[in-house]
Amino acid sequence: MDLITPTITLTIALSLMITTMKPMTHNNTKNNLMLLFFISLIPINPLLNNNNELTLSSSPLIITTTENISISITLDSLSLLFMPIALFITWSITEFSTWYMNTDPHINKFIKYLLTFLIAMLMVITANNIYQLFIGWEGVGIMSFLLIGWWSNRPDANTAALQAIIYNRIGDIGLITTTVWLMTTSSMNMQELLTQHETTNIIPMMGLLAAAAGKSAQFGLHSWLPSAMEGPTPVSALLHSSTMVVAGVFLLIRLHPVLHNKTMTTACLILGATTSVFAATAATTHTDIKKIIALSTTSQLGLMMTMVGLNQPALAFLHMITHSFFKALLFLCSGSFIHTLNNEQDVRKMGSLLKTSPMTSSFLTIANLSLMGVPFLSGFYSKDTIIETMANSHTNSWTLTATLIATVLSAYYSTQIMLSTLAGHPRTNHTTNNETKNITNPMIRLTVMTILAGTLTKISTLQSTTMVTMPKTIKLTALVATLTGIMLSKDLAHMTYHLKPQKPSTPKLFFNQLAFFNTPHRAITMSVMKISQQISTELIDLWSMETWGPKGLSKTLTTTIHLSTQQKNMVKNYMTTFTATMIMSLMLLPT
Repeated sequence: MDLITPTITLTIALSLMITTMKPMTHNNTKNNLMLLFFISLIPINPLLNNNNELTLSSSPLIITTTENISISITLDSLSLLFMPIALFITWSITEFSTWYMNTDPHINKFIKYLLTFLIAMLMVITANNIYQLFIGWEGVGIMSFLLIGWWSNRPDANTAALQAIIYNRIGDIGLITTTVWLMTTSSMNMQELLTQHETTNIIPMMGLLAAAAGKSAQFGLHSWLPSAMEGPTPVSALLHSSTMVVAGVFLLIRLHPVLHNKTMTTACLILGATTSVFAATAATTHTDIKKIIALSTTSQLGLMMTMVGLNQPALAFLHMITHSFFKALLFLCSGSFIHTLNNEQDVRKMGSLLKTSPMTSSFLTIANLSLMGVPFLSGFYSKDTIIETMANSHTNSWTLTATLIATVLSAYYSTQIMLSTLAGHPRTNHTTNNETKNITNPMIRLTVMTILAGTLTKISTLQSTTMVTMPKTIKLTALVATLTGIMLSKDLAHMTYHLKPQKPSTPKLFFNQLAFFNTPHRAITMSVMKISQQISTELIDLWSMETWGPKGLSKTLTTTIHLSTQQKNMVKNYMTTFTATMIMSLMLLPT
């Protein structure tokens, strides 16, 4: 068991090297990932029985006066449970990519990037010290930049990739601040840090929150996530399910004992609830299927952040697990539809896909129902438990209200996707899309897990369920919210179907443009550039250089020259004066 995690990481690295040396070995890569997934299931059995934690450390690689830096891996319930999920989803997405990116001349490089992305995420989840965590953290950021900007001849893709890296860099300032604080006052080793958690200052806590807000696209740093849809669909699926965006929340769950401060937990709570309701509202105003699903991810990440703020990291982790499966499935289904409709992503131009792509339509329906929290699908076990926990806790009313509104809206846009894409009549020319094994196999696997993941967690021995009594109305609150959203969606779809297109209202425009985030992107940048230009030209060039530069110097020296000499450049006069003076001197001298 001790050697399983290093074996998995080394095997993925080996697959990466083979993929680099031998083109067109996608089948081998897929098989390797499948094998590694089954290997990663082995340590879960002893974990279920006694919930132990294991740490593996190498001998010190860098020896300093203050501490020795070594490679250290921690194998606890978080890393051992999330590792097979990351492998399972990457395995499914890699298989799907062989079909989706089939016409791409650099498909080999694409698969290699996906594997590197996975290795970086495995480093984040198994790191036992902040140095390793930081390497994995930066790794997922760099790989997301390369994969979002995969189609580099598209200006939008380049802009989106830059946007992702800049927003994450803002968050990374928080992680760097925390790292510096820990280097000076505490320990870089996570186990030692967690034993000293009662002495932790507010500065590293706020740094961790900023890092998680940047990586997990919380409100304020949220606008890069919908823009990231410019990358290929398999990238979106991997990015939004089990790698990049969950890394921020995973960091807070791993270091949760450090976040013991009331101010900190309240900040997490309010930030999470605001993100959840804002992203869900924004999703209802969009028509691009990938952007709707992306904003849905932001909304679910807000729910996870809310649970971290409520001191329920286990629930946040449970939602992270269940969310990974149905979100990856949603993206793969949307990718299949986009290919079928000749790269059409607008849901208003889709329709009647239930008849042309029946299997994909079934998978999309199951994934959407799971996202809504329909009973006994995996999303139900985490989402309903989150809402029940909030209803039974001493939380503020804003958080609970916002979460319930977000639940209604998530049911609304999920139903909207299904009604627009699957029902009605065809509104675009379809291509013949045979649902081959490369398309359906990954989706079938993800669908099975979307249905069973919650039940498997429920029957596992990892939980110690406490009996909570509550009124029936509170117990059914989440279900009522979901049903309200479904009915609203269906009624509004029927009411607005025959209406003429109208100019978007200000609130709709506000949410559609992510709180006018694109406006400050341009307005602030242009105003800063103009001010900088004015300062550099008018203030420095025309004033400072004129006053203190060459002209100022010449003005200062001219008066000094006039004072120090009577030279006027009149050579004849000088010579005449000199000669006359010499003759007079000679005449007056005594003989």
